[in-house]
Amino acid sequence: MDDQTKPPPNHDDPTAEDDGDSSSTVLDLTSCQLHSLESVDLPPSLTELDLTANRLSTLDTRISALSSLAKLSFRQNLLEDAAVEPISAWTALSGLEELVLRDNKLRKIPDASIFQKLLVFDVSFNEITSLQGMSKVSSNLKELYVSKNEVTKIEEIDHLHELQILELGSNRLRVMQSLENMTKLQELWLGRNRIKVVDLCGLKCIKKISLQSNRLTSMAGFEGCVALEELYLSHNGISKMEGLSTLVSLRVLDVSNNKLTAVNDIENLTMLEDLWLNDNQIESIEGIAEAVVGSREKLATIYLEHNPCAKSPNYSAALKQTFPNIQQIDSYMFA
Repeated sequence: MDDQTKPPPNHDDPTAEDDGDSSSTVLDLTSCQLHSLESVDLPPSLTELDLTANRLSTLDTRISALSSLAKLSFRQNLLEDAAVEPISAWTALSGLEELVLRDNKLRKIPDASIFQKLLVFDVSFNEITSLQGMSKVSSNLKELYVSKNEVTKIEEIDHLHELQILELGSNRLRVMQSLENMTKLQELWLGRNRIKVVDLCGLKCIKKISLQSNRLTSMAGFEGCVALEELYLSHNGISKMEGLSTLVSLRVLDVSNNKLTAVNDIENLTMLEDLWLNDNQIESIEGIAEAVVGSREKLATIYLEHNPCAKSPNYSAALKQTFPNIQQIDSYMFA
């Protein structure tokens, strides 16, 4: 199961809003191949402006006067650091709630201090090497996306007490840090980094965690995450399932592509629906029934392919008998 980046919603259909005067409040110019906005009328009443997938390398100064703007997207353009510097003086847009600069050519975090009501900030898919500058971003922020950059350290986000989603996948992080103040964090996406040890800094309210494709050799560190519902740990070097017995809310567990030889420590998980164990070194399915006894009736999907035990001739039939409500075994779905 691949790690999924989670950008803010992309409004592809400008006619989706049907409140009578949406044409003057929502402007969707997605994929118009615009090099500039010279030929575009920008009504002062705009609340949403989507410029996704164009060829913009500069910002139209008229945008700075759109005082009603709540959502602004420059996703997938050609903007460099110098081009976005003017936004730091866009005082008329102080009520902006969503700013998307995803997939451009940025090398640093832009100065977004003017947007004190900002809730969503997306600078994923750029060339950013440091989170320096994040300390200026509003403490009201709820969603931060900085995936697919070159960030080496989690820093300058200690003030983001309201943050609910943090996406830092596909960077160069080695250590989990500066998370202790994010007591409202619901989702933490750190896949495709270089992290060796789990350190959630005492956080207990997280519901989704991804540490796929890192350098973990142990599952220790999740014990206190009693609200956790989804845990993705595929493509690591984990040899033993442990520290899971307290995660009683867990619905999805992905430990595929590791070095596991047995299934352990999930007997108490009565809510488990999806269990990914494929591409490990599990020899026998005999112990699986006992290991997953708590969710025997609940389990709907199990992946065990590319394990030695999957070569058994009665492998699929045995699993189906063990889990009466199973709907999918590996890629095979039952009617």
